Amino acid sequence: MQASFNDKSIQHIVAKEEIRDSMCLYARGVDRGDWKLVRSSYHPDAYDDHGGYKGNIDGLIQWLDERFAGVNNSMHFLGNCMIEFAGPEVALVETYFVSRRLLEPVGKELDMAGPTDAMCREAWGRYVDRFELREGAWKVANRTVVLEASSTSLALGGRLRSSALTWGLRNSADRLYQVQAEIFPARA
Repeated sequence: MQASFNDKSIQHIVAKEEIRDSMCLYARGVDRGDWKLVRSSYHPDAYDDHGGYKGNIDGLIQWLDERFAGVNNSMHFLGNCMIEFAGPEVALVETYFVSRRLLEPVGKELDMAGPTDAMCREAWGRYVDRFELREGAWKVANRTVVLEASSTSLALGGRLRSSALTWGLRNSADRLYQVQAEIFPARA
């Protein structure tokens, strides 16, 4: 079957890539603790329902910053991303995710953890988003985080960091930012 392309289908392909990029910037921002990146994936008047937080983007960033205090490792994996256009400027976007964070044990967790162990918090779910095109940019206007599963487990050796490996950091010292400065010196 031969595909037929017209201006509308090409616009949808471009829009889908812009929406996926926005999702990736959000995940990168949360994982690196880069709240400017997180903010860049939302419209200024966006609403976010993360379960434990419901409100505007300023409140979301404050909530995430507090929630991720003490997290020394964070990773979002984005999976299926279904994008359905309701018109030229509105899309329903459902993106599957797995979120994993390593934290220092606290309270009763200390009873089961050794000196090199960490606690692993993991969530599986979906971002159900209303994306809108405004001023030439596709961004989240409304997000609901839908959880499918959540767990906490002991990560044996989770605090061990071999110096022979490059480990992810939750700040601007992460290797990503060094490579960005090398490749894009004008951004630095």
